[in-house]
Amino acid sequence: MRGMKSVLLGLGLYTGLAMLANPAIADMSTYEALREGDMRKLIFHSAPEPVSDVTFTAEDGSEMTLADLQGQVTVLNFWATWCAPCRAEMPGLSNLQAALGSDDFEVVTIATGRNPRPAMERFFAEIEVDNLPLHADPKQTLARSMGVLGLPITVILDRDGMEIARLQGDAHWDSDSAKAIVSALTEGES
Repeated sequence: MRGMKSVLLGLGLYTGLAMLANPAIADMSTYEALREGDMRKLIFHSAPEPVSDVTFTAEDGSEMTLADLQGQVTVLNFWATWCAPCRAEMPGLSNLQAALGSDDFEVVTIATGRNPRPAMERFFAEIEVDNLPLHADPKQTLARSMGVLGLPITVILDRDGMEIARLQGDAHWDSDSAKAIVSALTEGES
């Protein structure tokens, strides 16, 4: 029994020292502690991961990459006009943008697959969303390179443009938990 207590004490001490030596680990556990409700599906990576450099079509028709989003925390949502869970989730993303959008934070939406621009505009009009971008990934090149295997998928990027968390499926992005996570991320990365 005494040996087991020593092992557990040693593990606790090691974990504490590891967290002090690597503040990113401590930070991720802080963010994870804020997950409630369907935000529990949000998985934080143990270390930031690089993202794809594949281009996608910006709302204005120009080409851009995820590197263009650096400098702010970004909630990046992959969706499609035919996706029922996307329709349910999008107003929450819009509300999150309305509540917390700033120079430090932005919600970015990318329609992936066959989503003609008129259908995308109609989708947003029907759900009364007017504050999110209508970016497109018509051949799913970006989505595939990011490992998006179903929709919706939401990825959180840090200010360096690295992926720090991912949520598969729809979620209430305007929940208190989601807002607390985004607020902690923007404050923690300042």
